[in-house]
Amino acid sequence: MRHVRGCARLLALALACAFCVAAHLLTRALRMQSHWPQRCLGWTARICGAVVELRGRPLAHDVLFVSNHTSWLDIPIIAGATGTAFVANSGVRDWPLIGWLAGLNNTVYVDRTDRKGVQAQIDIIRQALARHQPIAIFPEGTTSNGLDLLPFKPSLLEVLASTPRAIRVQPLRIDYGAARDLAWIDDEPAPRNAWRVLTRPGRFVVRLECLDPFSPAEIGDRKAVAAEARRRILAASARSPSGV
Repeated sequence: MRHVRGCARLLALALACAFCVAAHLLTRALRMQSHWPQRCLGWTARICGAVVELRGRPLAHDVLFVSNHTSWLDIPIIAGATGTAFVANSGVRDWPLIGWLAGLNNTVYVDRTDRKGVQAQIDIIRQALARHQPIAIFPEGTTSNGLDLLPFKPSLLEVLASTPRAIRVQPLRIDYGAARDLAWIDDEPAPRNAWRVLTRPGRFVVRLECLDPFSPAEIGDRKAVAAEARRRILAASARSPSGV
């Protein structure tokens, strides 16, 4: 049954992607705004078993979302609920199908291995924000076990020092609850983790909390902004019996 479940979900994902891509291309050809990438990612999360419980209201534009990070499922869950694009490692662009779909969702690619090219990465994110595109980052820089919140790396938050308009920061807290076993950690290969998610029995509830946004100008530099976003996510975790 495990393999049957995984294959059935793969087929459902392929059909959903094919339908959404066709609808997206048709909508764009008619010069209309397309919400099909967001719908496709939302359906992806549901097909994988996620039941998203949204708390709070996400901002629709001129926002930088800052979230904790547990699994690759964070991306379809958050994007499906908010319509945001993501800052992703440039290597994702070369992943079969996933890289192409990420491109449809206006993913902003940066090379995290290029320590000397941070300014160029910031400029790429700034250009995306200039188009009123909501952007989400995972400042932990990697996934955690779903219990602990790793230190936030503030480098990409430098984008807030100079933007074409006022950009607010909205922290997000994603909590898998009892499904914390889905965390992608310990150098687990991506295909193995994906198959583990696809073959997991039943459905699981994921709580996505949109915390109060704040103006970075009222907080300070990038380190202060990172610390404030992390503090708010930790405070929300303390109010939940399941932790981060």
